[in-house]
Amino acid sequence: MGFVSRTAFEKMYYFLWFIFAGFLCTGCGSRQEPLRNKQAKTIETIADLGALPLYVTDPKDNPSTPEKVHLGRLLFFDPVLSGNKDVSCATCHQPEFNYAEFLETSIGVNGVGNGSKRRFVEPNDIPFVKRNSQSILNTAFNGIKNDEIYDPEKAPMFWDVRAKSLEMQALEPIKTLEEMRGNTYHQDKILDEVIARIRKIPVYKTLFTKAFPNESEPLSQVNLSRAIAAYERTLIAPNTRFDQYMRGDSNALSSSEKDGLNAFLTTGCVKCHSGPMFSDYKLHVLGVPDTGNRKESDSGADQHYAFRTPSLRNLRFTSPYMHSGKFTTLDQVLMFYEDVAGGKLLNPKVKAQQIDTLATDMDVNFKDISRIVEFLNTLNDDAFDKTIPATVPSGLPVGGL
Repeated sequence: MGFVSRTAFEKMYYFLWFIFAGFLCTGCGSRQEPLRNKQAKTIETIADLGALPLYVTDPKDNPSTPEKVHLGRLLFFDPVLSGNKDVSCATCHQPEFNYAEFLETSIGVNGVGNGSKRRFVEPNDIPFVKRNSQSILNTAFNGIKNDEIYDPEKAPMFWDVRAKSLEMQALEPIKTLEEMRGNTYHQDKILDEVIARIRKIPVYKTLFTKAFPNESEPLSQVNLSRAIAAYERTLIAPNTRFDQYMRGDSNALSSSEKDGLNAFLTTGCVKCHSGPMFSDYKLHVLGVPDTGNRKESDSGADQHYAFRTPSLRNLRFTSPYMHSGKFTTLDQVLMFYEDVAGGKLLNPKVKAQQIDTLATDMDVNFKDISRIVEFLNTLNDDAFDKTIPATVPSGLPVGGL
């Protein structure tokens, strides 16, 4: 057997170790490379949510007064604002339903009855309202975000964000054919007609003068919108158990509700449902099925099926859900998001590449749904004003037919 010197052996040992170590490092480098390129998943925290303020902020040009609020309440429930004098703002925004309505999409003009019993009067040539009736409750806070100055004059309204501020929103239903206008008056004439009617009612003339005492012509379209908006700003529910929890009461939520809150955060819901109103107020494409109440497909704000993120507050009272009202329970809504994340398309008009990646990247599992729903129920506050006037100055049925 040949003899290998100690020096030669050491050289061979270190040479082989160098090669082996290099092999290991090369292997480790190939495994680590993807980790350096991979984007870390961002998990939102409770700091991305928030409690509602206890008080609203009025626009500078429409400070609230008791006189305005009283006038606005009467106008809200008075059918005199509709083309055929048969429907009021309250028809589709009823106090008992959180100022929304328990219908997939509403029946406005030429309808009779309330809630699920409402139906069209025959003969009928008026379509259903295009979209589900959103609650007016807390819309005084639309647009509010964490750590930003809130401007009520820029508050986004409607499913398609076509109006900013409650003042701009207030007159739109009056001008819409299927909501309040009907086909008796043209869109450009209906507001003139409504103001002409109100001017013939002595009580309203007095109330407008009291509400807007410093104006030469207090009874105007602008002041009509201001009075309704002033009333709507009183419709708030800012003291849910979640709000109490965010203000420091750690016992306001149960342990299972806190688990639901954690699931709400980790599944990705907060990427859109953020801030005190649980909404980013942005337009998103989700591919929600269309309502069967309309023949045409609703392509949304930009003709690409985008709709604004709704608030998640007081959901217990505002079923059905989504812009088309297609889901009657919160479980169905969450299962829809599970389907979207799994690649399922529920609206044949919407293509896969259109779906917002914030929805496709969600991680909603069946095991999380009941916990999240339990948490969402902590966002309910039933202590809001449900007062309905006994009569309205026009003498018409309060709230409409």
